[in-house]
Amino acid sequence: VQLQASGGGLVQAGGYLRLSCAASGSIFSINDMGWYRQAPGKQRELVADITSGGSTNYADSVEGRFTISKDNAKNTVYLQMNSLKPGDTAVYYCNADQIRAGIVYDYWGQGTEVTVSS
Repeated sequence: VQLQASGGGLVQAGGYLRLSCAASGSIFSINDMGWYRQAPGKQRELVADITSGGSTNYADSVEGRFTISKDNAKNTVYLQMNSLKPGDTAVYYCNADQIRAGIVYDYWGQGTEVTVSS
């Protein structure tokens, strides 16, 4: 499974961005997909994820501002980020879990940088 993330950039506080993550390769049996972020000097943290059934989960810090969604036909997951804050500045990583023969495989895309200026 290959994950290609895009959509990062520089935006002013209060602005918005939409991140995209396109999955390709052996994408059958992909379970959860999600977005993580890592700010300088901090650990990587979950931002939001979405299950194969469409259930979503958000970090408290982004609840109500960010929306994760997916387009199954395009094998793409999106993260709509509204009301951005300087604290959202980080490198954002796309993640996918795939279950094959009872084993969970974890895949990561390359990061896409989001910078929110005050």
